[in-house]
Amino acid sequence: QVYKGLDIITNKVSPQEQRLCRHHMISFVDPLVSNYTVVDFRDKAVPLISYIFARDKIPIVVGGTNYYIESLLWKVLINTKEKPSSAPRPDGDRKVELEQLDSAELHRRLSQVDPEMAAKLHPHDKRKVARSLQVFEETGIPHSEILHQQQEEEGGGPLGGPLKYPHSCILWLHADQAALDARLEKRVDDMVAAGLLEELRDFHRRYNQEKVAENRQDYQHGIFQSIGFKEFHEYLVTEGNCSPETSALLLEKGIQALKQVTKRYARRQNKWVRNRFLKRPGPNVPPVYGLEVSDLQRWEEDVLKPALEIVESFIQGREPPAEPLRMEHDERENKRSQRVCELCDRLIIGDREWAAHTRSKSHLHHLKKRRKLEVSGRAGGTVGDSGDTKTSDEDGSLPL
Repeated sequence: QVYKGLDIITNKVSPQEQRLCRHHMISFVDPLVSNYTVVDFRDKAVPLISYIFARDKIPIVVGGTNYYIESLLWKVLINTKEKPSSAPRPDGDRKVELEQLDSAELHRRLSQVDPEMAAKLHPHDKRKVARSLQVFEETGIPHSEILHQQQEEEGGGPLGGPLKYPHSCILWLHADQAALDARLEKRVDDMVAAGLLEELRDFHRRYNQEKVAENRQDYQHGIFQSIGFKEFHEYLVTEGNCSPETSALLLEKGIQALKQVTKRYARRQNKWVRNRFLKRPGPNVPPVYGLEVSDLQRWEEDVLKPALEIVESFIQGREPPAEPLRMEHDERENKRSQRVCELCDRLIIGDREWAAHTRSKSHLHHLKKRRKLEVSGRAGGTVGDSGDTKTSDEDGSLPL
């Protein structure tokens, strides 16, 4: 929502709602800027939060993108420039340059200057590897060393530095999965009805057509990362150059893809809250209060009233009537363990990720395939002393 325009694809707060309460950090970045980062966001948002506090008001951070919220709550990001700026960096962003390199070469370079960080990051995670290299190049200090310094500060913990605002609380609106999926599908239909396709066509004509023609399209940076662009790419680049029937099929394909990726993103958001907020080790974690939003007919009773009671309690310095959510976490869990799945030819980092991988469809598919081959191999023959394969005995019975 920081990018100017494109109000439908980015689900901007309506002008009517914005008039009810002062909003910040909306529609102020040129959509053609490709290197606006979470550091830029933090450097602009933190002074705004201080300004709101100075007026005896309470800042309410609304998300969305939980990684950006973390950057405001904890000291977890690193400035690689001497003079931080709220403006996006110039086009020659070093991290973007590094990301153009081969994954293996990137990881090799990081291993030479920061072996500890290289051991923690997956070799294929180009963005994180490039960021760690950028940190070292622009500060002269290994990324891992800076992170250790943050964690060792008073109030720091295993996942980062101290909490910036000690009297914070998190209100987590969550819904039953079936109700959430239905609501998200309807939201996509509403976006299409509100003019999503015309908004995308206009943006494609003004900004994207030339990039596509020159094969410079990049769905990994800037506004083009937003859900909805790459899902309609094929439809937009072929519109007018194919039959109406083909165009209609591509449009429907784009709509269904947008629905699927939106639901997947919502699942990732909820997983992030559970793993990063509810299971976060250490004392520097704000309380998280769950608000059930499955039944919108009960908004007043289930959401608005309890939320007001919680916030009023915090303002008055007393215990809220609701209990914060808590989840058990395994202190022995190793988030940086490395295992190679020879079956799938993949490197898996983290105990939880390994457990999830062994239950995944792709792994189980490869496992089933291998077992079938083993069974057919046993049924089809056995190797004798001479090394020859005997397919059957003279009496017709199969060998063991």
